[in-house]
Parts: sequence; structure tokens; C-alpha cells
Amino acid sequence: MTRDEAEELLKRYVKNERMVDHCIASEAVLRALARRLGRDEQMWGLAGLLHDIDIEVVGGDLTRHGLEAVPILMEAGIDPEIIDAIKMHNEMVCGAVRGKEFHHALAAGETITGLIVATAYVYPDRKLASVKVKSITKRMKEKAFAASVNRDTIRECEKIGLPLDEFAGIALSAMQGVAERLGL
Repeated sequence: MTRDEAEELLKRYVKNERMVDHCIASEAVLRALARRLGRDEQMWGLAGLLHDIDIEVVGGDLTRHGLEAVPILMEAGIDPEIIDAIKMHNEMVCGAVRGKEFHHALAAGETITGLIVATAYVYPDRKLASVKVKSITKRMKEKAFAASVNRDTIRECEKIGLPLDEFAGIALSAMQGVAERLGL
């Protein structure tokens, strides 16, 4: 499946533009992580783009999110390794713990996007270009800031061999590359 076909598939199931933007930001982060780690950029990018394809199907129900994506993605002919990573990004529904590099990368990569966007929103211009890595790592320590962002999931970056500051830098740079598309 091409990247454009994947975006069309995503938009068939996800109508909320902010959620589509989150998926595009996640795609950018996963592609950057794949480049940094010498992995398959297309595969990791598709996982980032499609990871929340079922969020509206399940009505935001996190006890089903990820599982409902499986038949959608299988029918579309998506690589089983991508489907597995997408299912595992919400490990609580799988009855298993993330154990593969790809799983940790997707979970951490898609989660840090929320922290980065929240950090951008506190800047007067609300632009990703103004955000600094130091601000992201500082906000990681502030539990009340973007409280819904799971810091432990972001820290899974260490399980793929990246310290938090390097991981945050990769993610920020990737998102800055799609900032215009994100309106940030």
C-alpha cells in the first residue's frame, strides 16, 4: 500500500481533523525513528499513520482500541507486522506486554506527539518552530502538564536505545518537518 492510499484509508475511518493530524505527526516521528535506527521507513511510517484508524469506530473506547483496527487493516492488505505493532500500541487490550523494538517505537513515538503539541501551545506563537528539546524534557517532569500524556510510554524510547533528550529531538524535528500540514 502506498502512503497516499494509506492516508485515504485512514480518512475513511477517521473524520476528526485533529486526530488525522495526530496520525500524520506520528507518521513523521516513526519515519524519523526508522531512519535513525536503520529500519524500514515505509513500514514504520505506515504504522504511525494508521495506528489510530479504529479510534472513531470504537467511539474512543480504549478497551477495544487497536483490536478493531485488525480486521480493517487485514482487509486492506497491510503487512501483519504493522498490524501487530498497531494492536500493541494499546497493550492493555492485548493481554500482552510490548516486547519488540517496533512496538516500543510506535507507542513512544505516537505518545510524544501529544506532549510536543501541548508544549507548542504554551508558546505565544503556538508554533513547533519555537519549541526546544529542553522544553519538552522539562514538561515531561511536570505531571500536571498535558496530564493525559503517559510519560512511562514515552520513556519506552530507552527500550529502543534512545535516551529521552535524543528521542525528543528526533520527534520534534520530524514534527517540525510537517508543521505546516499540522497548522503549527
